[in-house]
Amino acid sequence: MNNILITSAGRRVSLVRFFQKELKSVFAEAKVFTTDANPDYASACRISDGYFKMQRVTEPNYIDDLLQLAIENGVKIIVPTIDTELLILSKNIEVFKSKGIEVVISDYEIMKIFRDKRLTHQFFEKYGINCAKEYSKENYQLPIYIKPYDGSRSVDNFIITTQEQLTDYHFQNDKLLFLEYLDHKKHTEFTIDLYYDKNSDLKCFVPRQRIEVRDGEVNKAVTKDAFFIPEIWKKMQHIDGFRGCITFQVFVNLETQQIFGIEINPRFGGGYPLSYLAKANFPRWIIQEYMMENQGVEVFNDWEKNLMMLRYDDEILIHNFNH
Repeated sequence: MNNILITSAGRRVSLVRFFQKELKSVFAEAKVFTTDANPDYASACRISDGYFKMQRVTEPNYIDDLLQLAIENGVKIIVPTIDTELLILSKNIEVFKSKGIEVVISDYEIMKIFRDKRLTHQFFEKYGINCAKEYSKENYQLPIYIKPYDGSRSVDNFIITTQEQLTDYHFQNDKLLFLEYLDHKKHTEFTIDLYYDKNSDLKCFVPRQRIEVRDGEVNKAVTKDAFFIPEIWKKMQHIDGFRGCITFQVFVNLETQQIFGIEINPRFGGGYPLSYLAKANFPRWIIQEYMMENQGVEVFNDWEKNLMMLRYDDEILIHNFNH
């Protein structure tokens, strides 16, 4: 069977539906399965073709159990969705591949870089992309932005504008970085959806200008034919180890037009539905590359520009549910 498994599906209803639509257009009987730590209460699991409860990634048998689940259910492609899965799954790509299962994910060495913001800054420097200056805790210039080198979802992030706001916690917590503050009022924020093929060549580049963010995920955004596309494309057109969807966040200074790399997440981001609806069809390309022999991906620039997405809450109803 040519089934797909999306792990830690949670609330990613749109992503599951996109994969269902593209998979069934090629293999009518194929299914998109999902996993979650609590799938009965995960909306994306409830709309998938079947779901499974999966232990957390920190449990010792996670890889063995996930592999067995994939084998038993005819899974050919696994699509991870959360940061905590990326390291361990990338470390075990060959384990799954030996059983005919493709984990669509970048290399382990790449994952290590983007789980550490200090290494991420080195990556930006290597590819000629500006980033916020990192200060020592003995020598810094206010205002500063403080965040953990291994953090996510804005946990333990602080904007510090006066000396009085700094506490012992900021100085004594070795995970916290002191960074140059890039004022949102002076910058435009973009999240770029990049698609890299099996050979780590860049095939698609869609900048989404953020308009509004809610709970760490974009709520309003618009696709833009941004001036920086040629410059960044040239710098990042081939990066060894990149595969599949890469989400790249940048700030652009309103006055100088200088570009600052903020972070890279080597997975589908929460705002990817806008790029898909603009015709940047990453799920189709994944199916072509990893399920259909000799089906490569051509460079695609014909996505819809100036397409705005306004999000709203929707409901998944479960009838006769016993709590």
